[in-house]
Amino acid sequence: MEQIITYFETIPPLHRSLILVGGITFFWILEGIVPLFNVPYKKWRHSVPNFFFTLTTIIVNFPLAFLLLKTSDWAVVNEFGIINWLPEMPLWLYVLLGVLFLDLIGAYTAHWVEHKVKPLWMVHLVHHSDHNVDTTTANRHHPLESLIRYTFTLIGVFVVGAPIGIIMLYQSLSVVLSQFNHANIKLPKKVDDAISWVIVSPDMHKVHHHYQLPYTDSNYGNIFSIWDRLFGTYMTLDSDKIVYGVDTFPDEKENASVIGLLKQPFHKYRRPTTEKAEAS
Repeated sequence: MEQIITYFETIPPLHRSLILVGGITFFWILEGIVPLFNVPYKKWRHSVPNFFFTLTTIIVNFPLAFLLLKTSDWAVVNEFGIINWLPEMPLWLYVLLGVLFLDLIGAYTAHWVEHKVKPLWMVHLVHHSDHNVDTTTANRHHPLESLIRYTFTLIGVFVVGAPIGIIMLYQSLSVVLSQFNHANIKLPKKVDDAISWVIVSPDMHKVHHHYQLPYTDSNYGNIFSIWDRLFGTYMTLDSDKIVYGVDTFPDEKENASVIGLLKQPFHKYRRPTTEKAEAS
């Protein structure tokens, strides 16, 4: 564990890029082998706006990364933050708790807030308006959302008091797990169900991308599924009943246009309609 943390403390930018590209490539190939939905869409054309927003996310986050480092260094030097206030523990547990709490604040809480605050929902809508969810959808975030997510991550680093090695490990896991749970892949149901008790599985997250409430407002987790189960936001829905997108923004042409998506946060708010939920 010490070697892993040492590696992530000084992980080269090239290696971080390889994690991003390698994850997309792996799950892209896997989607062709065991697809959840055999949808006849043009995959490369569909990926263009998603790759564009992946690039804007990198552009937004790269110059701001120094703030994460400075905040982390301050917390460690001053022994500030949740994991620094806990009793002495094995390194593996220290790392696990650090990643868990960063996931809670930087991912789950950020995601929940984006669904509950109307202006933030309109920004987050870019992610939900994908009508063919696959591994490229994972990084389909408007530049404004990249700033929102970054802000929550920065708050998480401050509150948790995580050292930079844990932060880089968390961010790497977040990228790969998001690509995994968005991927258009079908796992054996028992395997998917078992995975979903620990981490967010593909079937679990696809429910979140259903086009109507209450499913849209469920399964907010990114890495760990514990938060949805703990806070009562966990829901299930048979995959054959899932319809991707948002019913109040149904224009597939606009939702596949980079220009249209950049303008999407500035539309007038339209609340998704509600359907009767299945009993879990």
